[in-house]
Amino acid sequence: MAKDVVARDLNQTDLSAQNRISTGRLARTRIRQLAQSVATHVVLLMLGITFMLPFLWMVTSSVKPDAELFQIPPTLVPQHFQPTNYLEAVRQISFAVYLKNSVVYALVAMLGAILSNAPIAYGFSRIRWKGRGVVFIVVISTMMLPFQVRMIPLYVAFGQIGWLDSLLPLVVPTFFGNAFFIFLLRQFMLTLPTDLDDSARIDGCSEVGIFRQIVLPLSKPAITVVALFQLMWAWHDFIGPLIYLRDQNGYTLSVGLQLYFTQHGAEWALLMAAATMFTLPMVIVFFIAQRAFIEGIALTGIKG
Repeated sequence: MAKDVVARDLNQTDLSAQNRISTGRLARTRIRQLAQSVATHVVLLMLGITFMLPFLWMVTSSVKPDAELFQIPPTLVPQHFQPTNYLEAVRQISFAVYLKNSVVYALVAMLGAILSNAPIAYGFSRIRWKGRGVVFIVVISTMMLPFQVRMIPLYVAFGQIGWLDSLLPLVVPTFFGNAFFIFLLRQFMLTLPTDLDDSARIDGCSEVGIFRQIVLPLSKPAITVVALFQLMWAWHDFIGPLIYLRDQNGYTLSVGLQLYFTQHGAEWALLMAAATMFTLPMVIVFFIAQRAFIEGIALTGIKG
């Protein structure tokens, strides 16, 4: 009996020691994870501040007088708050005209990207036909051709059909597909279960019906990504409007701001105010749609 009691006490002692060791290891693991999390967030915060500094400098400079912009040492917070720079910029830069042209260009181009790329991606991902892989490779290979290579032939072609000095050369091509968007949507559609298509076909649904009623609603995250990409590209496009637009009343904001900088390069405060108004719409749009944007990017390319 005495031996059994001693053995039981030794076992309990061993278990207590093991529990203390396990508790200590768990505590050290939690402390290490907490330290890693804090370090990661500190690094991300520093990087975020670094990338935000140019934007903050632009915003604060837009409400400073010109003299304060070149003050040494520089000041991030304005010493003399001058919000009238925005009103003066709108008046001098024809901001309303350029804004209207940019909005029309961006929205029509976004609509064209949505209407054209989704059906093409559906054909490459959900419909089996001979030569599909070869045609898809040919389409993807067009991404290797930069715009500078196609610039002169496109300008000549659009000039011959009388589209110059209008938004047509900028928006019409978006209704004929984009290789990057086709690839993006195709990769997303490949992740959708094919059983949904088979069930719909058994019920007598056509390919158009499957696309409209099943694939298209499920592809909203990827379509949102395409819409945002096209919206931002069109909004910030400079070389396209510069080539095809001649009348100043048809200029977009990007070209209009460059024109104003060429003519009145010394008025930096007004340029900062106009640049802030040019940048803020896309920042607001991204923050509104960031959840769908991140979801679409995260889910795209899981299956190839």
